[in-house]
Amino acid sequence: MRVIVQRVSRAEVRVDGRVTGAIDAGLLVLAAFAPGDGEPELAWMADKLAGLRVFADAEGRMNVSARDAGGALLVVSQFTLYGDVSRGRRPSFIGAAEPDEAERLYDRFLELCRGTGLPVHSGEFGAMMDVELVNDGPVTLLIDRDGS
Repeated sequence: MRVIVQRVSRAEVRVDGRVTGAIDAGLLVLAAFAPGDGEPELAWMADKLAGLRVFADAEGRMNVSARDAGGALLVVSQFTLYGDVSRGRRPSFIGAAEPDEAERLYDRFLELCRGTGLPVHSGEFGAMMDVELVNDGPVTLLIDRDGS
């Protein structure tokens, strides 16, 4: 499993002009799944995101989690995070889970994220989405959790 996490002051995702998810301060999570990913990887990532200390404390240091800061998650599926461009010019997505499996993993990941107590909003799996965000900081992190 691989995610890109961005601390945002606001973010939203639209499908065909319709807003499917929107948050104010929180974390935009672009999530991709690989063959071999399962419950351990999903649970680990949901817990990691809820406790990730990237919000400012009273001294302005990144020391407060989204949970403690009253933030929310906007989770968007993004299989292209497994795009391999090491050869040629066209990305290969062989490292990404097959769509049916990825959708099952995405749905379960959303459930686990909701179980952390954070408000969770989402995109729409498999849809062409417009994602708009204001990256706060900017703060952007890549988190990998190998399930193989």
